[in-house]
Amino acid sequence: MNIKSAYWLVLLLMFSLSAKAQKLQQDIMVHDPVMIKQKDTYYLFCTGPGIAMWSSKDMQNWKREEPVFPEAPEWAEEAVPTFKNHIWAPDISYYKGNYYLYYSISAFGKNTSAIGLVTNKTLDPASKDYKWIDRGMVIQSVPGKTNWNAIDPNLITNKSGTAWLSFGSFWGGLKLVKLSKDRMSIAESPDNLLTIASRKKAPSEPNPPAIDDNPVDAGGNAIEAPFIFQKDGNYYLFASIDYCCKGVNSTYKMIVGRSKNVKGPYVDQSGTPMAKGGGTILLQGNENWHGVGHNAVCSFDGEDYLVFHGYDAADNGKPKLRIEKIVWNKGWPEVIEK
Repeated sequence: MNIKSAYWLVLLLMFSLSAKAQKLQQDIMVHDPVMIKQKDTYYLFCTGPGIAMWSSKDMQNWKREEPVFPEAPEWAEEAVPTFKNHIWAPDISYYKGNYYLYYSISAFGKNTSAIGLVTNKTLDPASKDYKWIDRGMVIQSVPGKTNWNAIDPNLITNKSGTAWLSFGSFWGGLKLVKLSKDRMSIAESPDNLLTIASRKKAPSEPNPPAIDDNPVDAGGNAIEAPFIFQKDGNYYLFASIDYCCKGVNSTYKMIVGRSKNVKGPYVDQSGTPMAKGGGTILLQGNENWHGVGHNAVCSFDGEDYLVFHGYDAADNGKPKLRIEKIVWNKGWPEVIEK
């Protein structure tokens, strides 16, 4: 979600400021959604001022909750001087009695970025135990020093229980790093991170040129938003390619590859590694949706769901929440669109 257009920033701020009403809503505007269930309630977290948060009993009717951060984290303002509490692409998980919410901050169009972590004992705002505790920075990218971008985090554990964080967009592609046992810091050097997906066929290739007015310093290696999901002995790497955040001109689409090892290599249905430009198209835009992407995959009551945003062709390309069921055909995911 590195490409942030003025269109999206203005639109998001306008709607966030006017959405104080607590009535249930459908057809909600979101960007980069991720979802989890606690007891009988689904909770949705997505890009927005302070991290936008929604709750629902049925995944259809949504109540807007207060943002996770009423004020910007102090460490984030120091790491990214232009940061104004507009937080991107959260990721939610549960571990040892706490919910772990990773989030990303960035300067527009640069890899002046960082991933942070905030935890809570419960997701129910009515609970006496509801309190978000910011754990600070997990990993940081710096222009001219790192050819990767520390945004779009996603946590996955391997079969032995070790936690890994996938992340990244543009620049050198999507990365994977091992986390410490408490999952609050990285457990290996950030100097030689593993690349798990890229649009380049070889790391030595120059990044493609940026498209249109997208201000990507390092060019247009247009891949982002990794999400790794474990199913039937395989790890599936989902990612988004091409361009988000351009309304009716968005070209966002989702790709997928799989591996027996959390570290990869992830290959598509033709056998091409995702680290060398591969990736099977899972879902792309059509006459109803100009582009679709930045997905999470969730399992509830024996069903698997793809949670993502699409640019609604019937509503001037506004980004809307979509939740679709996934079926598995010979070991590969397919989307059942409503």
